[in-house]
Amino acid sequence: MIRISLSIVFLSLPFFSSFSQEALIHNVYNRKTISLTGDWKYIIDPYENGYYNYRYEPFDQQESPQASAFFMNSTLKDSSQLLEYNFDNSDKIKVPGDWNSQKKELLYYEGSLWYKKSFDYEASNPANRLFVYFEASNYQSEIYLNGHKLGTHIGGFTPFNFEISEFVKAKDNFLVVKVDNKRLKDGVPTLNTDWWNYGGLTREVKLVETAPNFIQDYFIQLDPKNNEHLKGYISLNGNEIEQHKITLEIPELKIKKEFTTDKQGKAFFDISTKKIQYWSLENPYLYDIELSVQDEKISDQIGFRSIRTEGSQILLNEKAVFLKGISIHEESPLREGRGHSREDAEKLLDWAQELGCNYVRLAHYPHNEHMLRLADERGILVWEENPVYWTISWENENTYQNAENQLSELISRDKNRASVIIWSMANETPNVPQRNTFLRRLASFAKAKDGTRLISAALEQKNFQGNPAIRTIDDPFADVVDVLSFNQYIGWYDGLPEKCEKVTWEITQNKPVLISEFGAGAKQGLHGSKEARWTEEFQEDLYIKTLKMLDKVDKIQGISPWILVDFRSPRRPLPGIQDGWNRKGLISDEGKKKKAFYILQEYYKKK
Repeated sequence: MIRISLSIVFLSLPFFSSFSQEALIHNVYNRKTISLTGDWKYIIDPYENGYYNYRYEPFDQQESPQASAFFMNSTLKDSSQLLEYNFDNSDKIKVPGDWNSQKKELLYYEGSLWYKKSFDYEASNPANRLFVYFEASNYQSEIYLNGHKLGTHIGGFTPFNFEISEFVKAKDNFLVVKVDNKRLKDGVPTLNTDWWNYGGLTREVKLVETAPNFIQDYFIQLDPKNNEHLKGYISLNGNEIEQHKITLEIPELKIKKEFTTDKQGKAFFDISTKKIQYWSLENPYLYDIELSVQDEKISDQIGFRSIRTEGSQILLNEKAVFLKGISIHEESPLREGRGHSREDAEKLLDWAQELGCNYVRLAHYPHNEHMLRLADERGILVWEENPVYWTISWENENTYQNAENQLSELISRDKNRASVIIWSMANETPNVPQRNTFLRRLASFAKAKDGTRLISAALEQKNFQGNPAIRTIDDPFADVVDVLSFNQYIGWYDGLPEKCEKVTWEITQNKPVLISEFGAGAKQGLHGSKEARWTEEFQEDLYIKTLKMLDKVDKIQGISPWILVDFRSPRRPLPGIQDGWNRKGLISDEGKKKKAFYILQEYYKKK
């Protein structure tokens, strides 16, 4: 039995080149967990006095950390002691949640915050192991339990975990986390983005209890070369993982197979079956999967479908599909701030389906797992994106390793989700040699880690043979991707909407084309001439003209206009119109639909 009390801390850290997190536990979503949701104690630490001494030396690299180190959670032993912090007497903040929307004084704060949570823990079996699992924390996190450093995680949108079996006690545990959301030139993303830099423990924190030798990971998908075969692997974590028996059951397919692990604790399989009911848009069928070892059984819900390209077509289960999409940012439609709950995901996908979408582009970073689980259940196809955005430090090896690590964690979490059909490597990055090398490495990594899905990115475009009335994709990364995608803003950043009537497209590559973004800003409720920017009529007119233009694009197989809902961005300060919001949404930040919503809805009804 576990009892949780109300105290937590946040930490801030400098950027490290190493990634010290442990291998990710797959499918925590369906495992038995203990939630640390609720009130945590916090301390704002812009000068990082709780992490460094006055010589700027990290306390956690000292053999005997001083009491002044915040992760020690020290309390006064007598009235003569000098101690300049106290978590228990500090303010509270909700986890999960960003600090910007919870505390007015932290709206624009970028720096370090320390969180602390106290809890008791009683294992269901003394031999079992315990992990702390973070669904996401933005951006660099230093994790401590009972004064012991567990590790560092870099990246704001992917899960990570650490084993705490050695340090956890029955009573009075304290988990301390330093979160630093400062933007970094060598970070991923880098300094300049067009979305809000929400800091904090933005998604759930959980305790995960496992058997001594447990199922760490598995990959169960259709063989891309034979859709009557299930292929994949199951891997164990523990001290006795070689020659272990693992059972895979899919009762509805009458599959019950036993496998034996190799020296690395891994078992590979290839199972033939001709009775598979394929997951599709019309019938998003999910099978109940059961995996078991000696002391553990876990379940999952997995759909089986094929996805590939042939010439200019995208084939889902060997049938051509047109992707009727919309781009989405991970902001809550139910309250201010970063979205994280199942209810947030349900509302966003409700709106997308009301619009007529069968596809969503989750921009510009990995979203919470509820989005993918719900997309699986509802039959919505998904583009997931690594936050390699605009201008990255292409020549910095640490930056590349950071990007690869975030991509790895994304694929690790979502590789069994049938809805996910595209891994996107980047968005609107410049066509320079260093970038091309960087993205090629990422694409090779993604294909090696998961060869069952398509690769794309928002590519560069230019005038065709110098003619401004004809556009084309001119990007060497187009040779690498499976799907050609690009963002275009003719009528907003490039002329006015009537320019759409004069532009045509010449796509020379024989691959499917997705228009990953187009749109215009409009303040909901502001009406006037269609020639007047920021009116709903201007946005409506641009959608009408853009959709006519895009219908003429050769090889086009889908679109994901920008964007479903208005979202916060410090780049958008225009008083009375933007007020810190990007207004390109088809729905306002108050949940009110703009006129362009109905234009796109009608277009999708006819597709």
